[in-house]
Amino acid sequence: MTAALEISNLQAWYGESHILHNVNLRVEKGEVVTLLGRNGAGRTTTLRAIMGLTGARTGSIKVNGIEAIGLPTHKIAHLGIGYCPEERGIFSSLSTEENLMLPPQLAGSEPGMSVAEIYEMFPNLLERKNSQGTRLSGGEQQMLAVARILRTGARLLLLDEISEGLAPVIVQGLARMITTLKAKGYTIVMVEQNFRFAAPLADRFYVVEHGQIVETFASSELSAKMPVLTELLGV
Repeated sequence: MTAALEISNLQAWYGESHILHNVNLRVEKGEVVTLLGRNGAGRTTTLRAIMGLTGARTGSIKVNGIEAIGLPTHKIAHLGIGYCPEERGIFSSLSTEENLMLPPQLAGSEPGMSVAEIYEMFPNLLERKNSQGTRLSGGEQQMLAVARILRTGARLLLLDEISEGLAPVIVQGLARMITTLKAKGYTIVMVEQNFRFAAPLADRFYVVEHGQIVETFASSELSAKMPVLTELLGV
């Protein structure tokens, strides 16, 4: 079966700095995969490299079997990928609903979630639909950043540190969201520092250190891997 995402021997640079060294990972359709690692390990760069947002890249990045390593970012997005960066990118001068309606549907992909479906999943956004982007709380901005992607029809979601700095009640809501999206058949790759948030959600884990994958294991192996994770991550 064709993987949703298959990365082989990926190298990536920012200018002269060689950040990723032979990264190999595979994500099956409908899986939730988490990239674990310390700050600066190369996890965010991996997501950015998938989207063509680093400097030079070599190797192979296949999205649903289509080679994306030579494509510009907008063409990569049209393969059905939604990227939610850590900085969220909410437009402060636009209302919640205007932000939500901003990205177009991806041509040739399945229809995205309707606004009604999105408001059902994120009732906070319905309450704040006329509020300016800057007036939303950090948690509401994070929900909006993810919701905006879901409208486009993207089925492979790259989520960078979506729980960072948010109140526990908001983090619980994001966990429910990921569980719901998985049940709907979405494929999710998360970069996450919050191990307690990521651990119950992911099917598999990759540990990144110094721009390389140093461990990979399934959720069923998590308890056995805890001594290694404590050493690598200080969990």
